[in-house]
Amino acid sequence: MKKGRKQLVGRVTSNKMDKTVVVLVERKVRHPLYGKVVRRTKKYKAHDELNECQIGDEVRIVESRPLSREKRWRVTEIVQRTGHVA
Repeated sequence: MKKGRKQLVGRVTSNKMDKTVVVLVERKVRHPLYGKVVRRTKKYKAHDELNECQIGDEVRIVESRPLSREKRWRVTEIVQRTGHVA
């Protein structure tokens, strides 16, 4: 992997597209005024060349060049698989 590229870890929420998965990334942020830790979520569309990701899998995605109108990330590895078989 090239230096300086962002990496995120998240859960696959959709794999219905061809070679594309939707990854939900959750981060915890401290509220600027009240100090409470709040969960923030964001969805990224990521390129899955082999269509091997299943819903619920935990995956690592890395920033890449624009692959389509909304895809700017690639799946580099499946960190943890879910129980169901493809």
